[in-house]
Amino acid sequence: MRKRMKRWASSKIVQTVLGRCAGAYLLLVGWTNRISSKPDNIYALIDHDMPVIVTMWHGEHFMLPFARRKDHRVQVLISNARDGEINAIAAKMLGMEVIRGSGGRQKDRRTVGKGGAKGLLAMVRSLKDGISVSMTADIPRGISRKASPGIITLARLSGRPILPVAFASSRFKRLDTWDRSVITLPFGHGIFVAGDLVRVAADADEETQETARLELETSLNQAYADAYQIVGRNP
Repeated sequence: MRKRMKRWASSKIVQTVLGRCAGAYLLLVGWTNRISSKPDNIYALIDHDMPVIVTMWHGEHFMLPFARRKDHRVQVLISNARDGEINAIAAKMLGMEVIRGSGGRQKDRRTVGKGGAKGLLAMVRSLKDGISVSMTADIPRGISRKASPGIITLARLSGRPILPVAFASSRFKRLDTWDRSVITLPFGHGIFVAGDLVRVAADADEETQETARLELETSLNQAYADAYQIVGRNP
């Protein structure tokens, strides 16, 4: 039965249908929610720092495309895992470009290393070309709400700042998953809250990088606390 389920999930047709359904649902949510931001114009914070590395917590990231200005190219890192194709299709429907790379913890660590390195190098190239990128701050199937050293490495190698962004809505359902994923519901009001930019120097040593990682973690947690407080919900 489990093998049958895996084959079903691997079907290109099934992945396409599920991806389009997910994208259509998120478009509906975006159209029916009143969405604001704090500060009022997040782009004013990053105007002189583009391109940037945008990040949110895993499971709370589905609404990120609605923070994107239509003329702003953003490439999002999506895992090579089985459900990655579904997420990639949905992301493209919402105007995001996609970089595929391993982000999860699979049994074969060599696969993780190769996939992770490929995704990292692709993001560095995009940033060098003036294109912003996005990735979750925590590792898929890792420790939820713990910032990964990977995003700090990306900032160090690219020389670009990290922009922490949180989103909260007055109407949502939280799932019983490892990352406590949030599904935003239609007909509510939501808000994006931006944290302070986190910068990592090219010559940052391990201690400095760890300080930056903790700074990012604190900034994201504070941004989410502020966002949920503004919409009057408990995170």
